Amino acid sequence: MSRAKQVLDLAKDQGIMIATAESCTGGMVAAALTDIPGSSAVVERGFVTYTNRAKIEMLGVLPATLTAHGAVSEEVAIEMARGALTHSGADLAVSITGIAGPGGSEFKPEGRVCFGLADAGGITSETIEFGALGRARVRDAARDHALDLLLARMRTK
Repeated sequence: MSRAKQVLDLAKDQGIMIATAESCTGGMVAAALTDIPGSSAVVERGFVTYTNRAKIEMLGVLPATLTAHGAVSEEVAIEMARGALTHSGADLAVSITGIAGPGGSEFKPEGRVCFGLADAGGITSETIEFGALGRARVRDAARDHALDLLLARMRTK
């Protein structure tokens, strides 16, 4: 069974609505979930906030946070996840912001992706260094990791 199907089944069993806030994945998590029939029972909405302006306007990410930490940071991932909950009727939100490549810098290399996960119990964040796998593979890995985060959170409920 696919990760996405597992997420949907568990969310449906628990009566949980999910929202996504995605930057470098461009909606891939929401697409993985909504590719499955019946997903409307648990997928509340997805935000694709590729630019800083979109993060600010759609999710309420603070300009000061973007200035201080940059878009690819756990601080921004946290504000994205919080914003997805605030601006939706969801019970659980996952956020993704990263550098899929090509490119990056010495300080923020290609393959660095920051994740946020928010629900009524709080917000967690983490950074994964996927490495310079190439754009498509970094995005796929980020999508899969976000689905794993959703699964892990629901399994602890």
